Amino acid sequence: MKYNATTPNQTVMESSSQENPAAKYFQIPEINVQPYYVVENVMDGDSLIVKHEFSEERKEIRLYGLDAPEVRINRKMREDEAKSRTPASLLLQYGMMSLDYVLQVCPPGTRITLLTEKKNQVDFWMRDLAYVILPGCECLNELLIANGWAKPTSAYYCSLLPDYQNMNTLARTQRKGIYSFTEQF
Repeated sequence: MKYNATTPNQTVMESSSQENPAAKYFQIPEINVQPYYVVENVMDGDSLIVKHEFSEERKEIRLYGLDAPEVRINRKMREDEAKSRTPASLLLQYGMMSLDYVLQVCPPGTRITLLTEKKNQVDFWMRDLAYVILPGCECLNELLIANGWAKPTSAYYCSLLPDYQNMNTLARTQRKGIYSFTEQF
């Protein structure tokens, strides 16, 4: 049996971050922690409808720092088509793959914790922005980017955007997720 003791030189945060992959999210300055939410509906690869377990409050959540392909033909799909020079029909398939991934790791009924940066709480459409922490202490935002099902974007600011950009580069290099089909989306 191996015992992993914390040495006097390690801080409590260092030892807990090794066990909790979401620890860095709780260390963001002025982070607002909102526990007791349940996923009610997965809209697409970067948007969820959630409900508070006790108050029945519902809200639409847009994930911080990332953009997943659309699952419907709309204005944004046309913009993405022009930017990526990828046909909308193909982008739509990528959007469905991203949605499928979210449904696998965070299906309706999943209990989650929302983390919101106090300086940047809503997007242009007045959706709440959040990091979504899953029951296993993983961050949904990070899983999507690290596995190639979404890409980082500065359109929805987040403190961890540089980390997300590095994760995206690695996912692209390793041809994960959507990158197994294309170089860009």
